[in-house]
Amino acid sequence: MSDDLEEGRSSPLGATPSPRGVNFSIFSKHASGVQLLLFDGVDDAKASRVIRLDPSANRTYHYWHVFVPNVRPGQLYAYRVEGPFDPSSGMRFDPTKVLLDPYGRGVMVPEAYGRDAARGQGDNAGPAMKNVVIDASAYDWEGDAPLKRPSSETIVYEMHVGGFTRHPSSGLPEKTRGTFAGLIEKIP
Repeated sequence: MSDDLEEGRSSPLGATPSPRGVNFSIFSKHASGVQLLLFDGVDDAKASRVIRLDPSANRTYHYWHVFVPNVRPGQLYAYRVEGPFDPSSGMRFDPTKVLLDPYGRGVMVPEAYGRDAARGQGDNAGPAMKNVVIDASAYDWEGDAPLKRPSSETIVYEMHVGGFTRHPSSGLPEKTRGTFAGLIEKIP
């Protein structure tokens, strides 16, 4: 491990900035190796810095992590992950592919982005989407605040808009059935 890197922490997942740098953490149960890629620009086909995580120092159970000093919010990053290629078991590790952090808070899309590059053979770094380190504590909530309602008194209701308003029994005109506009009409 490079002199300026630290082991990092497994929690929280994603890229967590601090005044000294950023902690990166990602989960992969079957990975045998992980590389953190830092990019200068969204269209870059080559990472400006590649950090290979040491499984003995940068892994806790199935969590791969590293602290990189002096990295700041706005830094672009992604991963390459090594592991078994066994499609019959659902594993398709390909160390040539650039992968997004599923816990990342921001994504940049290059001009040449295309899904075909991710599915095809070989390196996809140039046209791959890249994560952005975001400082969530710097977000301006414009006075909005949590409701401070205990979970025991909270109801989360999810619905499929189309399924809720598509049928004629919804009482909506045919034009707005199955649409958000139709749902709004049903809200008193």
